[in-house]
Amino acid sequence: MAESAYSIVLSNVNTLAIRETTLLCGVTLEVEFLKDELKRLQGFLRDADSKRRLGDEDIVVLVSQIRDVGYEADNAIEGVDHLHKRNRLKKGFMGAIARYARLPSDLTTLLNVRVEIERIKRKISEIAESANRLKIVDLGNIPIENAHVDDEFQLDYRKHQNFEEIVLVGFEGEYEEIMEKLVYTEKSLSTISIVAIGGAGKTALARKVFTSFRVQEHFRKTAWVTVSQKYKGIDLLKHIMKQIMGSGDESIDKLNEYEVAQKIHDFLLQTKCLVVLDDVWETDTWEQLNRSIRAFPDAANGSRILITTRKDIANNVQMPIHAHPLKKLDEEKSWHLLSSKALPSYRRSVIHDVDEFEKLGRKLAKKCDGLPLALAVLGGYLSKNLNAQEWSDILLDWPSTRNEQMVRNIVARSYKDLPNHCLRSCFLYIASYPKDYIIDVPRLIKLWIAEGFIPHIPKHKLEETARKYVAELAQRSLVEVVETSRAHGCIETIRIHDILHDWCAEEARQDGFLDVKNETTGQVGAPSSSNNLVSYRSSFQSFSNEILPATTLVRTLFGFELESASIPKLRFLRVLNIEDSTLKDFSTVIGGCIHLRFLRLGHCEGVVLPSTIGQLLYLQTIDLRDSYLESQVPKSLWDIPSLRNVYLDDGFSPPPPAKSVGLHHQELQTLFLGISHVGTKWCYHDMVIFLGQMNQLTSLSLMIFPMPTEVFNLFANMPHLVDITLVEFGVLDKLPHEFPQSVRRLVLYADVIRQDPMPILEKLPCLVVLKLQGYEGKTMSCSAQGFPQLQELELHRFSVEEWRTEEGTMAKLSILTLWECEKMVKLCEELLDLSYLNHVTLAERRGSISHLQNLWRARHSESKLFEELPHGEEALPRGSSASIWITPLKASRCKEHWKPSAPPVSTAQQSPPST
Repeated sequence: MAESAYSIVLSNVNTLAIRETTLLCGVTLEVEFLKDELKRLQGFLRDADSKRRLGDEDIVVLVSQIRDVGYEADNAIEGVDHLHKRNRLKKGFMGAIARYARLPSDLTTLLNVRVEIERIKRKISEIAESANRLKIVDLGNIPIENAHVDDEFQLDYRKHQNFEEIVLVGFEGEYEEIMEKLVYTEKSLSTISIVAIGGAGKTALARKVFTSFRVQEHFRKTAWVTVSQKYKGIDLLKHIMKQIMGSGDESIDKLNEYEVAQKIHDFLLQTKCLVVLDDVWETDTWEQLNRSIRAFPDAANGSRILITTRKDIANNVQMPIHAHPLKKLDEEKSWHLLSSKALPSYRRSVIHDVDEFEKLGRKLAKKCDGLPLALAVLGGYLSKNLNAQEWSDILLDWPSTRNEQMVRNIVARSYKDLPNHCLRSCFLYIASYPKDYIIDVPRLIKLWIAEGFIPHIPKHKLEETARKYVAELAQRSLVEVVETSRAHGCIETIRIHDILHDWCAEEARQDGFLDVKNETTGQVGAPSSSNNLVSYRSSFQSFSNEILPATTLVRTLFGFELESASIPKLRFLRVLNIEDSTLKDFSTVIGGCIHLRFLRLGHCEGVVLPSTIGQLLYLQTIDLRDSYLESQVPKSLWDIPSLRNVYLDDGFSPPPPAKSVGLHHQELQTLFLGISHVGTKWCYHDMVIFLGQMNQLTSLSLMIFPMPTEVFNLFANMPHLVDITLVEFGVLDKLPHEFPQSVRRLVLYADVIRQDPMPILEKLPCLVVLKLQGYEGKTMSCSAQGFPQLQELELHRFSVEEWRTEEGTMAKLSILTLWECEKMVKLCEELLDLSYLNHVTLAERRGSISHLQNLWRARHSESKLFEELPHGEEALPRGSSASIWITPLKASRCKEHWKPSAPPVSTAQQSPPST
């Protein structure tokens, strides 16, 4: 793995070295020589990296030295490159001097670089001598790994199941039984425990139950917290409180354990809740949560506690407890699960001797001892190695380990089988996130690009290659698919199983790739051996230190739930991702991070950006959504030419003069602006001019109150847009006739739309997802052949009494959602005639729900097509794959549901999203 990290660094050095000679300001020859020397070291590293695991201390030191010198060379060369970039952007007389002459400060920098390069060259010579002494072979002539990956999963991801769906293959009965205990039994408080060893599927089963429609509608509030081996009772209680009550006016973090438990107690007395305690290891966990006061009272209102655990804790919970030990899958179910991954139906047709594979596969399935996780990961590996001899060799070499260690061995095999070092780096990088974290894939891709993990492949965009990498990991079951994007046909969110997360953390630390630290558990994944490398990437989770103990050479820093943390001066920082934290003295540090590529501060306090933010000339992504800014984002931000993705809420300065904008933002692809109001500092005219020059955008999200209608004029100069979100207009007389023909997803909210929007929007040839709000006309018309690609339609506050549809319109529509469209009763009566629909949601206030339910009863009393569930809040079909939900609209579900382009990212302790 050290060789993988080194290859990424060498790639960056090579990119800098091949630019024009003026870029390196007179040190070009030195850099070319340095590049060749670094490449020579890579040959030694390939052999040394493989021998390091044998435990030779001298080889461990050598590997560390080779990696370190690569990073040092990268930093030195990029420092000069930054000097060149900065001089090119200077304006006026001093700018001309800086571009065509050498200022004294520049000459000093160049001198220091030459000295640094000479030092690095001497260090390389010493390393080469050590390699020869240790008899390390130069393997520099080995062909470089292919950066491409198979396109199969990208094309056929809908044919594959995620882990939660796989689990139900063997546990359908347990699912129904647990659901019965949660929803339809006694009113007194009770606990349901799912008991099994690691990898047996207990968390996935609990999550499937938790996210089900019936559970989410039955309980007024729900909470999901992950306990794990070591925990703090007060932290768990605070996470529960935040989910069921919200933070309110009083800061939860300042409350002591007794105060938090008391508030939860009082709230549960009045509210029916479900609390999930996932991954409970200790039998006294329940006692620890209730030691100061009984936080979970029996209010006889049907509240429930759902626990997943590896141990029987029935004797330690002072309430009725229903234990559900998960049995291992039998041989037939094991084979069914394995074959669904290894030999999916669409691939069987191209396999010549299916019977031989099936014979070997059944033997391999039996070896997995009925563990769903082992079967899923092994199946993913086998699907990439459809070779009977390979399957036979795996069977012969099967280790004697069992249970979790067996799963880890299978993961290690699949990891080594990944097609290139870039993909291996991407996989280990996921350990940066806390356990059970729901990972936003578009954001993860931006991180991978900032790290340099995604190679430049001719005729391929970086984002396209990265999406294929995600798909590859998903097909191998190394990550779990949580959600896919209907509009863009790709994976939207993922998570990783706890066992795989532990394996990644340990492997990453052992290789010096990543160091994960938690204040409760210490270093996560720390190996038993002392032979580990110093890491250049760190992830701090739930830390309260005043100053994070990060080395000054660190290149990547993650932080989750940091209490009043100060970030040290990190001169060579490339990636900074901090969430749910309070920062101190942030502005004094960030301005000096000239190498920074990625900056995300999510739900953070104490955020102040200095005026020198414009000097971060490599910055690709800045994301400050949902953070409290104590001062405005300086206008110098817009001077950064490398910006690709910008996400800003209230608190940023007006744009620079329009004449200079177009020169600086040729790379900008994604722009998210949330503005509560447009005031004197930013008039409509200036904003439209500012945005209109960003002609390379593929995603535009504007949350402005009120939204100026002039924004429609932007589209004439934005031919590449595929994702548009505009929230919220006041009164729109009509929509413009010209939208970008490439748009696949359109969200447009207004208080009032007076003219039928469908005749205009139905002509968009690529539109897949459409969400509209505010149309007040009596009729709505869709012509034949209209909306040729539309799959999902969501309407909010439409007062339509008649929907006229010609035959052939919306031929691919499968999901229809109506929010507060009470007058669309005639539409409700015609829904079943739309045979291509497979999911319809009618979300209304309770006053109109009863009428809709009566309507369904009257229409289908004879056919018995619909059956009302016992709690009376939904109607479900029988004997049909379609589903029509009549849902009472909860206030909590209405609030801010219009934020589709800024999906909330769950932390490790937050509940999974509902399906």
